[in-house]
Amino acid sequence: MRKAEIVAEIAEKVNLSKKDIKEVIETFFLEIGHSLAKGDRVDLRGFGVFKPILRKEKMGRNPKTGEIITVPKKMAVVFKPGKELKNKVEDRGV
Repeated sequence: MRKAEIVAEIAEKVNLSKKDIKEVIETFFLEIGHSLAKGDRVDLRGFGVFKPILRKEKMGRNPKTGEIITVPKKMAVVFKPGKELKNKVEDRGV
């Protein structure tokens, strides 16, 4: 599902304009990004936790040349789903 589809679904459910919903969602994502950039974790109870982590330097391989290279350390974001989200996905079955 794309952001535009999420906006349309929410707008229909809460009877607000797509423009207003889009603004709220974009602001929400922006605030999450700002928090992560500061090094803060973002805990959305029932949904999950976004957390910035430092990935250590490691050895890798250039896929084009096969040459062994050093991949520098870098910041990354990890997401751990919450119980409610896990249960919703698991309840769908495979």
